[in-house]
Amino acid sequence: MRLLVTGGAGFIGSEFVRRLLRDPEARGPRVTVLDKLTYSGVAANLQPVTAHPGYSFVHGDICDADLVDDVMPGHDVVVHFAAESHVDRSIIGAGPFVTTNVLGTQVLLDAARRHRVSRFLQVSTDEVYGSIAHGSWTEESPPAPNSPYAASKAGADLLALAHHRTHGMDVVVTRCSNNYGPYQFPEKVIPLFITQLLKGQRVPLYGDGRNVRDWLHVSDHCRGIELVLHRGRAGQVYHVGGGTELTNEELTGLLLEATGSGWDMVDRVADRKGHDLRYSLDISKIGEQLGYRPRIGFQEGLAATVAWYRAHRDWWEPLRARAALPS
Repeated sequence: MRLLVTGGAGFIGSEFVRRLLRDPEARGPRVTVLDKLTYSGVAANLQPVTAHPGYSFVHGDICDADLVDDVMPGHDVVVHFAAESHVDRSIIGAGPFVTTNVLGTQVLLDAARRHRVSRFLQVSTDEVYGSIAHGSWTEESPPAPNSPYAASKAGADLLALAHHRTHGMDVVVTRCSNNYGPYQFPEKVIPLFITQLLKGQRVPLYGDGRNVRDWLHVSDHCRGIELVLHRGRAGQVYHVGGGTELTNEELTGLLLEATGSGWDMVDRVADRKGHDLRYSLDISKIGEQLGYRPRIGFQEGLAATVAWYRAHRDWWEPLRARAALPS
């Protein structure tokens, strides 16, 4: 199988690529990574697989229709991770999110259809559903996004599913809960707090800290994507969750404990505009149909993540300048 992986130098995409190519001696898939290497795309994330005979890299933009049309032929499947994904940045300016997440997805879908790619997997987020006070969303729940980022991802999902219904393309969509783990860019909350605290700097807690998220280790997420890639039904949406719901205040407490810090290192700051109260995915469909369940408990995964950031300051310290974080 030959895969085109967009955004493969990012946090989740690079985990997926490293997972596919973890055995350099095995005859396995061939992977082409297409990545623009924006501020959050890190070439070093792929260093462990650059010598793999099944790996190749193309530096480019998914919105470049001519480039995508050149790269697409010969690939069996597309796994589409590439996206602008930071909610705070989307509130400041939505343009890049609409361009990359909506237009870029359309360019990829049209090229995949022209070149008869056998499957297109759209990687998405629980944020497309908005906020839920009680219970959990199922895959039949309607999108109701509240942030520009989430709206752009919902638009991309709907475009992908429309290509299945209109053109008969084999499209599947995954929607995940909040990811964490190694190689996550230090603007997201867990690596932001870890790196700030390791540097002896204070961390910001939005509002009253009661916003709830479900946490999913990136390795479990990528295993779920693999299951959907190989066995998911065309035209279907599948949820991939972690099964650990925490308020942001609870998460902050765990991160303070893990880094040997106290609550005196926390600044209570004004809440984010349109801040969704709670996300929660029902993952029974992927469990019953494909046998998925999360394997990495949050306590174990968080400890390993903190240890990774402690050991890899040379990876994250240069990236803080890219994210405009204090040095």
